[in-house]
Amino acid sequence: MNLVRLIREDIRCVFERDPAATSKAMVLLCYPGLHAVWSHRIHHWLWSRKLKLLARVLSQITRFWTGIEIHPEAQIGRRLFIDHGIGVVIGQTSIIGNDVTLYQGVTLGGTGKGSGKRHPTLRDGVFVGNNANILGDITIGEHSRVGAGSVVLRDVPPDSTVVGVPAHIVYQGGKRVLITDPREINDPLSDVIVALCDEVKRLKARVERLDGELQQSRLVEPESALAVEEEERERYRSQQYPRSDYVSMGEGI
Repeated sequence: MNLVRLIREDIRCVFERDPAATSKAMVLLCYPGLHAVWSHRIHHWLWSRKLKLLARVLSQITRFWTGIEIHPEAQIGRRLFIDHGIGVVIGQTSIIGNDVTLYQGVTLGGTGKGSGKRHPTLRDGVFVGNNANILGDITIGEHSRVGAGSVVLRDVPPDSTVVGVPAHIVYQGGKRVLITDPREINDPLSDVIVALCDEVKRLKARVERLDGELQQSRLVEPESALAVEEEERERYRSQQYPRSDYVSMGEGI
């Protein structure tokens, strides 16, 4: 595609996604994310032609200049918008589709030291909030959203919203997703949460059983209750009669 047309597309997408952009001069001069994307196109071209050292050196200069680090081998689609930009890191084998938005502090990183594809793939229309970390060879589906500060370790289906550490789905297809099993969160403490839930259920069942026994005992016939009371009264009197100091309140009447 014509380079001038690509530049115009990138400028237009800034106006569409950032209401703070008020003029073309401001976009050209004050948007480091735009500068980083344009520089990356040159670095990627050099890398693909085996000029890897030159591409890396220039990418480091761009990193110093913009605060954004994009590996020259990373594949980036059209109309990528990096807002604010500082602290963004895009790893070597990352793949980014068209119309993706990244905010400051986003990391598209790898896990371990293995070779091959080890960084994320972001499909078209993905939105990633500030300081989110997307790690490993995973895929974020089309038009999905990653909440700020999330740590994504698993694939995300299209048209979904994920939040949390580790990230879990809260919206999918425009509908709220309710988590009924703590194991779905894939948190290291999930087993502890499950154990606590089981203990609460066990205690609840015991309380309900004891409450049922108590209610049943209260249904004893009033005559039986009175008979028990009278029996206790007679037992008390039989114990008191032998005593020399016992005086009946009815004597002498």
